[in-house]
Amino acid sequence: MLAYLFWHRPSSGQPVGSYEAALVAFHRRLRDVAVPGLVASGTARVRGVPWIDGDGYEDWYAVDDYAALGVLNDAAVDAAHAEAHDLVALAAGVGAGGLYALERGPIDTPAGYATWLTKPSGVGYPSFREQLAAHTAGERVTVWRRQMVLGPAPEFRVTAGRELDMPAAMAPVACRLSSLCSFPAEQVSGDDP
Repeated sequence: MLAYLFWHRPSSGQPVGSYEAALVAFHRRLRDVAVPGLVASGTARVRGVPWIDGDGYEDWYAVDDYAALGVLNDAAVDAAHAEAHDLVALAAGVGAGGLYALERGPIDTPAGYATWLTKPSGVGYPSFREQLAAHTAGERVTVWRRQMVLGPAPEFRVTAGRELDMPAAMAPVACRLSSLCSFPAEQVSGDDP
């Protein structure tokens, strides 16, 4: 399971209400005109993401695999989705993206906080994962790992319902998420009538 994340802000002078309405409309369109391999999508207001310099938005698109990522890329601007996509794209200012693979946890709406972590130099992945598991014990979390060093965000993303207290050695960056919309697998995939 992969997730494409896109962080963005409206361009200067764009009304926030219209921008948010266009974001929600685009995700609804992805739900209504299903995209093969798209498992879930959503958008949220985000605070504290340093790579977009200020408050903005985070879109997320969970897909089955790399092939489904290509299908989503094409479908986002096809005849069935282009109008909804272009309303957002034309109003967007700065943006950055990243690709993440699911390591553990549920695929659902991103929780109230995303904590970005960097594996400390000299620490192996098994040891890092053990430390991460110890620091998130008892919490409902989802752990994603960056793929192919695409995008400016740190290597690991942990979502949880509250801000997590993580060791300074992991260079945590906590971001507050306020969901505008999310569409789970059964709705996006078109499996339900």
